[in-house]
Amino acid sequence: MNILNRYSRNLAFAGLALLLTACASGPRDNISLIPADQTADQTSKEGVFTQPVKWERKKPECSGECPTIKVDSIVFPGIPKLTQLVDHALAVMTGVSADRPQPYDSLAQYEAYFWKTAAPRDSVVFSAKTPYRNKNLTVVELNTWQYYTGAAHGISATQFLNWDNASEKVLGLANVIRPGQRDAYLAALKQAHAQWLSTNPDAQRDPAAYSRIWPFQPSENFGFSDAGLVVKYNSYEIAPYSSGQPELLIPYSALQDILRPEYIPA
Repeated sequence: MNILNRYSRNLAFAGLALLLTACASGPRDNISLIPADQTADQTSKEGVFTQPVKWERKKPECSGECPTIKVDSIVFPGIPKLTQLVDHALAVMTGVSADRPQPYDSLAQYEAYFWKTAAPRDSVVFSAKTPYRNKNLTVVELNTWQYYTGAAHGISATQFLNWDNASEKVLGLANVIRPGQRDAYLAALKQAHAQWLSTNPDAQRDPAAYSRIWPFQPSENFGFSDAGLVVKYNSYEIAPYSSGQPELLIPYSALQDILRPEYIPA
């Protein structure tokens, strides 16, 4: 992936994050909820109910090498707005440019588009899970993996949704940090990045060259966890493809004066 394509893809995901924070509804059509009597609810002591959505398909009436789609996602039977948002977000995560909006806004629409345009070996995987949830928050981790026929490898991408259970809205960075604390957040993220570099063998071989080629990048792709804010980067953002998707942790101890009090565990 060249620098221009990397930059375009990063812009696309930055735009997606802003869209999801500003609008927590998404499309209302083409969502198929699983009947409660057909699957077991997955629950936790605190948090929302989820149900799995799993299927894998190849292009209809295709033989030999055929494009495929795999879905390993979830729905929220009691929160249709969040179900619709997850479906919408996964679909639009397939885009690679902020300048070319996709001609679809749901997985059902994407599937129809994909069968019309996919090459024989094209493959897409969509997944969603809730790595953290409590009575106030539901953190949804959205993942896509795309392989295009002839490419050297597939490309993965991750987007976090931090859902406020009471207000039924996605929480962006500005919603969870204190006023005027963005610079402090970035400083804490830089510290987490430095810690990550110190354990990265590739970076340690030639720190100056690595930092020049793969400099620190700000990110608002965060998710709450038991230990702190997890900030996840997509391929090529701060590291080569071989490093996968780097995950940085800002511990709550470093966020005491940055996060709003209601988002710091007691």
